Amino acid sequence: MLEKVAHADGFIAALDQSGGSTPKALRLYGIPDDAYEVGKESMFDEIHKMRTRIITSPSFNGDRILGAILFEDTMDRDIDGNTDDGAAMPTCQYLWEKKGIVPFLKVDKGLEDEKNGVQLMKPIPELDETLKKAKGKGVFGTKMRSLIKLANVDGIREIVNQQFMVGKQILAEGLVPILEPEIDIKSPEKDEAEVMLKAALLNQLNLLKPEQKVMLKLTLPSFDHYYTDLIEHPNVLRVVALSGGYTREEANHILAKQKGMIASFSRALTEGLTDQMAVDEFDTVLDESIGSIFFASKADV
Repeated sequence: MLEKVAHADGFIAALDQSGGSTPKALRLYGIPDDAYEVGKESMFDEIHKMRTRIITSPSFNGDRILGAILFEDTMDRDIDGNTDDGAAMPTCQYLWEKKGIVPFLKVDKGLEDEKNGVQLMKPIPELDETLKKAKGKGVFGTKMRSLIKLANVDGIREIVNQQFMVGKQILAEGLVPILEPEIDIKSPEKDEAEVMLKAALLNQLNLLKPEQKVMLKLTLPSFDHYYTDLIEHPNVLRVVALSGGYTREEANHILAKQKGMIASFSRALTEGLTDQMAVDEFDTVLDESIGSIFFASKADV
């Protein structure tokens, strides 16, 4: 798994919409709000059906996809009836054994209210227990998101410090953390925030021990090749890009100009897919989406 994540061509599929973002994801997928109860088991049943359809598609495989980020509910469920003998298989096991795709787990519990121009992560109760469970299920790494709204140096430093503090806890359990200090693409101070964020990240990376390897998930930058210093840092396995509200076409266009950066798209990956599509149409649209993101991740223009 480490060799694939660090060196193979491809990108990471983000299939980790959680309680707060699930209704919007289902709506875009063609599932109306009245088809389930928000926050209840029926909602997670619907999103698991969507993820199962994506994961089991012939287009979704390890030739172009390095890893998949999962919500904890997805990790705890099975992929039904898509193994050789028709039996169910745990999601992480299915991804790695049947698809050659490395499983990651989203571990954050959402965001605090905005302060100093940023939204820190809420506390993550029982994280050690979650990490032990994830490792037992074959998970390779984790992901956790916080959000930068403004170029506030104190807020950005606090966000990065929190990400690395929790990241070291994850490393201690033998998992690789994806640190995600997202910058809002609509921020009026996006360019300035990128300067502050890169400086804060480099400062923390330089404090890590040689064996402490992390991944970074960052908003696509305003300037081409801006994160080269991070990509080439010896403590960074991979720098991946979030789509952040850009359309797939926009995100791919920007990504293709970032040498060494690969995608970790969510909405941009599933854009255009609906529950109502016939099997062939669904697989064709997904194949085109995966192909375009794979090309942008590999382009290094």
